[in-house]
Amino acid sequence: MKTVRDKAPTLGDIFGNRDFFSDALVSEARADIAGVFEQLGLRAVQLGETDSKSGGVETHADVRRCAELFRRHADEIDGVLVCLPNFGDEKGVAETLKISKLNVPVLIQGYPDELKRLSPARRRDAYCGKISVSNNLVQAGIKFTLTSKHVCHPGSASFAGDLQAFLGVCRLVNGLRGVRLGAVGARPGAFNTVRYSEKMLERHGISVTTVDLSEFLARAAKLDAGAAAVRDKLAEIQGYAPAPGMPPEKLLQMARLGVILTEWMEANAIDATAIQCWTSVQQNFGCNVCTLMSMMSEKFLPSACEVDVTGVLTMYAMQLAGGTPAALVDWNNNYADDDDKCVLFHCGNWAKSFLPDIKIANAPILGSILGVESTYGALEGRTAAGPLTFGRVTTADADGCIRAYVGEGELTNDPLDTFGNRAVAKIPHLQRLMRHVCKNGFEHHVVMTQSRSAAVLAEAFGNYLGWDVHHHNAPRD
Repeated sequence: MKTVRDKAPTLGDIFGNRDFFSDALVSEARADIAGVFEQLGLRAVQLGETDSKSGGVETHADVRRCAELFRRHADEIDGVLVCLPNFGDEKGVAETLKISKLNVPVLIQGYPDELKRLSPARRRDAYCGKISVSNNLVQAGIKFTLTSKHVCHPGSASFAGDLQAFLGVCRLVNGLRGVRLGAVGARPGAFNTVRYSEKMLERHGISVTTVDLSEFLARAAKLDAGAAAVRDKLAEIQGYAPAPGMPPEKLLQMARLGVILTEWMEANAIDATAIQCWTSVQQNFGCNVCTLMSMMSEKFLPSACEVDVTGVLTMYAMQLAGGTPAALVDWNNNYADDDDKCVLFHCGNWAKSFLPDIKIANAPILGSILGVESTYGALEGRTAAGPLTFGRVTTADADGCIRAYVGEGELTNDPLDTFGNRAVAKIPHLQRLMRHVCKNGFEHHVVMTQSRSAAVLAEAFGNYLGWDVHHHNAPRD
């Protein structure tokens, strides 16, 4: 499965210490964390063992040194790991984070005590110290993430899972800050459902750059078929998926449009696009843009149809959380009489990762209105069984907030005889979820990834970004 390839994640490490506990515990913790980081390919920014007593943070002088170190590396640090080998100094942790002004996610880990090692030389009391550190961070207004177990050893399986999830939270929170979305064309008149508040997104650091679709179509029509950029894009399309029966002139049309779209995205540093496909591209240019959108989504430059800007924002967020491409889908059909199953569908723009049997075809529904000859470029393919994370972000304009829901289920191999991009999903308590979607005014579009990342999404959206999040079927705290 295709995954996000990014720079090695870097975490700032704070090793909490308190003077009446053994300093050897800090040295042992540094070695434990170093082993975990090496195994996962992580970089650390931390005090050296000679920069303070065993490299821990305890005194105010330690705080200043660690905070200054973090400030010097602020552009590299994705998150902070607070490690408590013992009770730790609660003020030291909070003040380091305040003075450094990093504004990144924070994970708090505390070591467990051993029943036979509670002598003054080996006791830790991190069970208690973690509560005190958390209390100080709450007082300071600093957001943080907790491990699934109150205390855990860095070498444990539970901490490995917690750390991997935390890295997903860091990718997501940092990735959404300053993201640039492109809105190509006007919202289709019949799709009130995809309206959104551009100003509300801007308040959260998410910008939207708009362009008139007619500009793209006019420029694409003028491109010479023999131009190097057009030939390269055509070769890219032909190498992406088979196109049995596809008229060559339609592939050329898509290539021309792809060149203009790529140039505009590069010129404006666009991370993701929402495109007016229904029905202007087909009527005015004579092809579907689905294949181009799929190609971009496969390269982690997600693209949504029907100018669904918050839909593509969701795609961008979910690929960061899950580390895999995302697809915009319709909650489209019931599946027979099974209340926990439904059909996910779209004309055909899902990333190639979802479609083991991918081919370039046409769009029969649009073809019935506009003529099949105007709809070549849609994709055909069925998504196989596997993990499913779903979610949706929307601007709740009347309530003055950004709202989201996330959850997990399964993609199944149940029989499904239809066209386009399609899948069958099984989601526990699906009827309850559909009531939530309808009562809270969410769109008919939802986003899916082949991952297990709902908890990461809920933590990032709700805790760090301050959005109103519904986590479907979430374990109770």
